[in-house]
Amino acid sequence: MDTPPTDILSRALADIDPEALAALLDQAPAAIDPDWRIPDAMWACIAPLLPVPPPRPKGGRPRKPDRPLMDAIFYLLRTGGQWHALPPTFDPPSTVHDRYQAWVEAGVFARMWEVGLLTYEALRGLEWEWQAMDGAMTKAPLGGSGHGPQPHGPGQTGRETLPADRRAGDALGGRRGRGQSP
Repeated sequence: MDTPPTDILSRALADIDPEALAALLDQAPAAIDPDWRIPDAMWACIAPLLPVPPPRPKGGRPRKPDRPLMDAIFYLLRTGGQWHALPPTFDPPSTVHDRYQAWVEAGVFARMWEVGLLTYEALRGLEWEWQAMDGAMTKAPLGGSGHGPQPHGPGQTGRETLPADRRAGDALGGRRGRGQSP
């Protein structure tokens, strides 16, 4: 006969030291697992691809180091998280996003992709003549011939659009009230 889940849970909780559990719960949020950090060997390949930081003749705040910012970007890419959901153990999301945009503009990620492909080609070889792509196509919600454009103005049918000045009326764009003649 199977043991009820409540009995299993009760026995498991009985084995836990309450003081150890309380100490565990009182701990500060843990730092990001080192497995989420870019390995040293990989960073040695990435670092030369980064642009030289621009000079700061007027001083200002010191520039944040590149590696922790790249760690944060890779963390978001791996988890699919959003910028504002970046854990507090990383730099502020705005700083990470600013550096990401600068690196995109400088072509860093495209260059990383290119170097990665060429390295793999040298180590294992790529079959350049034959490539495959996978995808999925599904029907759009409410799709079909029965659902066309929706009217956006009073008295407008689905196939009519408003003039460029967005005013319904005569050819000159004016509105005519009741009893007004052309």
